[in-house]
Amino acid sequence: MITDQFIIDKKTSKTTFDDDKKSEKPIRSIAKALSWRIIGTLDTLLISYLLTGKVALAASIASIDFLTKMVLYFFHERLWNLVKWGK
Repeated sequence: MITDQFIIDKKTSKTTFDDDKKSEKPIRSIAKALSWRIIGTLDTLLISYLLTGKVALAASIASIDFLTKMVLYFFHERLWNLVKWGK
């Protein structure tokens, strides 16, 4: 039943996981960081604007937020890439 499907799926997909033992490349982490930061920055921009009512101030907050959190996310991704758990 359900457990049988789980076991069958593990057996068929095991070769896929074994073939892909390499970690992500840094360029992939950069692309993920950029795409996520665009979403996060739009959120920060909207919240900052709603709180301050000033576009210029909201844009400066969002710009600083974009840069700092993108760098932090990149290093966070690279560190998690070293962890073998869950791969």
